[in-house]
Amino acid sequence: MRLIDEILEYTNIIEATKRVKSNKGAPGIDQMTVDEIESYIYKNYERIKEQILNKTYKPQPVRRVYIPKPNGKQRPLGIPTVIDRVIQQAIAQVISGIYEPYFSESSYGFRPNRDCHKAMAKALEYINNGYKWIIDFDIEKYFDTVNHDKLISILREHVNDSTTLHLIRAYLKAGIMEKGLVSPSEEGVPQGGPLSPVLSNIYLDKLDKELETRGLKFVRYADDFNIFVKTKNSAKRVKESVKSWLTRKLFLKANEEKTKIVKPSKGEFLGFTYWNCKGT
Repeated sequence: MRLIDEILEYTNIIEATKRVKSNKGAPGIDQMTVDEIESYIYKNYERIKEQILNKTYKPQPVRRVYIPKPNGKQRPLGIPTVIDRVIQQAIAQVISGIYEPYFSESSYGFRPNRDCHKAMAKALEYINNGYKWIIDFDIEKYFDTVNHDKLISILREHVNDSTTLHLIRAYLKAGIMEKGLVSPSEEGVPQGGPLSPVLSNIYLDKLDKELETRGLKFVRYADDFNIFVKTKNSAKRVKESVKSWLTRKLFLKANEEKTKIVKPSKGEFLGFTYWNCKGT
């Protein structure tokens, strides 16, 4: 069975529909609600399937909204239409199963049986084992700057199906509607759809593999990652080297203001802070 056939299999689409409905969420630009999606899929499944197989299906632009961040700034989200959320979810269900065995043990975001608490437990393990200098990396506007061609190239390593890749690229290029105007999507993976977390992990898995090759201790949760080393000089050297690698290989920039070298007592990761009960 071709990968696209797995994605479009009726049982997979129905499972995706149930998940989208259970997640609730606001309507996209067409104002269809999650309560309407089941009957819509029932009536239009064959038409949508044919369009996708013919590579004529066109995802609608996402609706841009903003949510406040703890620092007072706003995080942009892109809300796809409900039908596009179902198709994205159907893709995610299948390709997640393909990639899960390849993902790093040090990656904790948006994966089965992993969460921020387990990420913090691993971070504490490194600190307690003597890795008492932390390089706290912040990738500047990560979800807005993912390079589409590079992402498709990475996907092609395990997703050898032209129709599936065409559909994923169509979602990357769907555009963004804000204040009634649609702007093109030349780069980035808008946060807000079911597909963006798995695509994020697939893209940054290249970073994970590079850090593993170097023998570094690290913990990553989505685009947040900490590297743990034993000396400040090592931290300085690793920080500059990884910054350079991110730019050269993944076309990403480290946020110069937020990427820093800290001792655990001065660090913060995933909303948690470290406390040294021994006072050392």
